[in-house]
Amino acid sequence: MQDTNYIIEVNNISKFFGDKTALDNITLRIKKGEFLTLLGPSGCGKTTLLRLISGFQVPSQGEIKINGKEITQVPPHKRPVNTVFQKYALFPHLNVYENIAFGLKLKKMSKPDIVKKMKAALRMVGMTDYEYRDVDSLSGGQQQRVAIARAIVNEPEVLLLDEPLAALDLKMRKDMQMELKEMHKNLGITFVYVTHDQEEALTLSDTIVVMSEGRIQQIGTPTDIYNEPANSFVADFIGESNILNGTMIKDKLVRFCDTEFECVDEGFGENMPIDVVVRPEDLYIFPDSESAQLSGVVQSSIFKGVHYEMVVLCNGYEILVQDYHQFNVGEQVGLIVKPFDIHIMKKERVCNTFKGKLIDETHVEFLGHTFECMPVENIASGNEVIIEVSFNKVTLLDNEEDGAITGEVKFILYKGNHYHLTVFSDWDEDVYVDTNDVWDDGDRVGISIAPADIKVIPINS
Repeated sequence: MQDTNYIIEVNNISKFFGDKTALDNITLRIKKGEFLTLLGPSGCGKTTLLRLISGFQVPSQGEIKINGKEITQVPPHKRPVNTVFQKYALFPHLNVYENIAFGLKLKKMSKPDIVKKMKAALRMVGMTDYEYRDVDSLSGGQQQRVAIARAIVNEPEVLLLDEPLAALDLKMRKDMQMELKEMHKNLGITFVYVTHDQEEALTLSDTIVVMSEGRIQQIGTPTDIYNEPANSFVADFIGESNILNGTMIKDKLVRFCDTEFECVDEGFGENMPIDVVVRPEDLYIFPDSESAQLSGVVQSSIFKGVHYEMVVLCNGYEILVQDYHQFNVGEQVGLIVKPFDIHIMKKERVCNTFKGKLIDETHVEFLGHTFECMPVENIASGNEVIIEVSFNKVTLLDNEEDGAITGEVKFILYKGNHYHLTVFSDWDEDVYVDTNDVWDDGDRVGISIAPADIKVIPINS
């Protein structure tokens, strides 16, 4: 039975472009009247998902429903949606009136009705009396308003917006954010909005869908996404964060930065490795005293307009702090964090795990390469095995040819005293690396693993 609460249902959608997976088994429900934002870095699949909803692309797998009706193969002009593009796609040879009226003329609507709807749409976007202006004479913000008016004049049930503010300057973008929010409230229709701008998503949305690598990482309200990130990617992507390795000693007690802290989290087990997130604005900084939970020395102090942003070195860990009071470089300071400001996350993984095959006693195949390993006993050659390699036992090399295999750095997470990298190997599997070396996103690298650091485990052991 159809849940009338949802206007759009995306069921197990995948999209492939040759060997590349743009979307990987996406399922999503969008409520009527909701302002939902698809948020993520370039290449995460958010625009592809929007184009599948609009009908400009067809999924490789799965189905899409609008109002309970399956429309996966239905062309764009037969869907109850309209799209506003980043480049606006206005007709330069037509004036504002003609641009907005274009779709209504195709529907053979009478001229009086067209004029009435056009004027209502212009009033909605704050462009009254602009109907006979050439679009080339308009500013970027005005052109964007005309594009929205052209979309809403058709009275769609869903308005799809693909980074519509990206071409505007900062002040105009901020102004248009507020106008879009007001427009959504007045129209009462469903908005599906694509952006890579975290602040924009937090400002506009009822619901945020955070995406990475063609998968949904988390769905929630702006408050949930910011305060309760589901994993380290979300915590790092949404705002500034201190993300640190920690150990859950027991319920409501966690250890990180070589210090024990009370927290409010339960159910993670005892002495379990976890990730800790502390937002920089949730740390209290003051001249060092015995009441401090952490003591350290200020490494940098930058004025950010509203607050100062400081890096404090505590027990070998760099902690980012934001505060209205400035402490200068070299000052000894103390830090306190309240229990409810410590967010605990389960680790997504504790080491690299690969499927492989034992070639012989001292050689194992995984990641498309045969590696030398320490002598393996009690496993017959040719058997499938599990390979485990610690994050800090993977070596990255500047020269690709020097590595056993090659790959590309695609995600960098700073953990306070080291970097945690995701390297996409040329065998289409991720390799995770802990290192003190500085790498850039997109760097091509060689990957080397010493025989002693390869742990071979029989399947079902």
